[in-house]
Amino acid sequence: MTEEILIIDFGSQYTQLIARRVRELNVYCEIHPFHNVPEIGENIKGVILSGSPCSVRDEDSPNIDMSAFRGKIPVLGICYGAQLLASKNGGEVKASNTREYGRAKLAEFDKENPLFKDVVLNSQVWMSHGDTITQMPTNSKITASTSSVKVAGFSFENEPTHAIQFHPEVTHSDEGVKILKNFVVGICGCSQTYTAESFVESSVAELKAQLGDDKVVLGLSGGVDSSVAAMLIHKAIGKNLYCIFVDNGLLRKDEFEDVLESYKGLGLNVTGVNAKQRFYDALKGLSDPELKRKAIGKTFIEVFDDEAHKIQDVKWLAQGTIYPDIIESVSVKGPSVTIKSHHNVGGLPDYMKLKIVEPLKLLFKDGVRIVGASLDMPQNILSRHPFPGPGLGIRILGDVTPEKVSILQEVDAIFINGLKEHGLYDDTWQAGAMLLPVQSVGVMGDERTYESVVALRAVTSVDGMTADWAHLPYEFLGEISNRIINKVKGVNRVVYDISSKPPATIEWE
Repeated sequence: MTEEILIIDFGSQYTQLIARRVRELNVYCEIHPFHNVPEIGENIKGVILSGSPCSVRDEDSPNIDMSAFRGKIPVLGICYGAQLLASKNGGEVKASNTREYGRAKLAEFDKENPLFKDVVLNSQVWMSHGDTITQMPTNSKITASTSSVKVAGFSFENEPTHAIQFHPEVTHSDEGVKILKNFVVGICGCSQTYTAESFVESSVAELKAQLGDDKVVLGLSGGVDSSVAAMLIHKAIGKNLYCIFVDNGLLRKDEFEDVLESYKGLGLNVTGVNAKQRFYDALKGLSDPELKRKAIGKTFIEVFDDEAHKIQDVKWLAQGTIYPDIIESVSVKGPSVTIKSHHNVGGLPDYMKLKIVEPLKLLFKDGVRIVGASLDMPQNILSRHPFPGPGLGIRILGDVTPEKVSILQEVDAIFINGLKEHGLYDDTWQAGAMLLPVQSVGVMGDERTYESVVALRAVTSVDGMTADWAHLPYEFLGEISNRIINKVKGVNRVVYDISSKPPATIEWE
């Protein structure tokens, strides 16, 4: 039975970060929304209560019954979680005179409290709250203070329940990882045995039991998620896994051939399908981004279904769904405020009649890469940037034609190869080019031109949830711009996107 830390989510933007930090300690954890808390089994060694954009003073603020775990196993309340522990136990929470947001110094803390073992005095912590605790809850004592926040931390007498007003999960908190380790390992007693190797061993055993001698079909994209999912299932059922890689005509330059070549050495059973014309026909005349996405998705399912029917007695469809997809699909905020739906969450058309298997659904992206490395997969697959499912179809703004795809493939190849040549590829989370639906005047030789504009986009990120534009060297951008304009017929202007997410998204459509 795997030891687990349960993280109860009240809607904080940082909740996934808490889980990532716990996983980095080689301890398994799961996030569950406050309105759907699972039964507390013997394997759950501790509970972390997350932050929230809400105030405990609000009439309809998130609330839970803690009687199932409070006083029985260790609890750590972070920010809103701390305020909830205070307000539910005789304490008082009021609006702060000034919003407590940003860097602060841990001016005092209880050195005898196990949560602060080996923590350095005056280390930086990150605050993010508009409320403050003005009256301590019953049977509790202050364990930490900053210069402006008297109750930056507290704990209850005679029980392993702790609370802090700052966020240890963000990198701005210097001793944050140490504090989380003190809780997860020191207080909860977790043994730190959740490793990539243990995940592979348990997953393969589970897949063997789940799939037996059944046949499984999987759509490969060339990306890390589907590739690692394929290797895990292949390790479990071997030749009964059938992989399909579809060329939708919207891939990067030479990607179809390159991806098929990269899979040859892995022993996977892969069928490549050239379906370019079907996708171009489906996209003809469409300019609206959502209509393009739907046309590409619908056509992919049709092509994939045709290929799957060529394999007799297939019972399962494997997908590379990862944990953030699952978390966001059952968000505290609900589906009504979802920016976009995840293609791996939400099922299949009824006519496909396949059961779903998702071996990576409890891993974050970095965890997927670590598992892939433990399976000795090629670095060029593991380090590959994320690439949108609709491919270049949503990087060509406006209608899509084979001619536009060809132009963008050339531009994209110059940009991506340039990043690799200059050692910048691994420093960026994602990069690509957009073909804009505008033309501009230019001069080439002595002639006037009126040609297309392309925008280059490169971002840095941890998990794609938020992203900053990559501060690429001016000299590099100048070189790439010059190469594109000189080598790609039809382009006479290059711009660089310096928008962050939020408010922008990584893709333009």
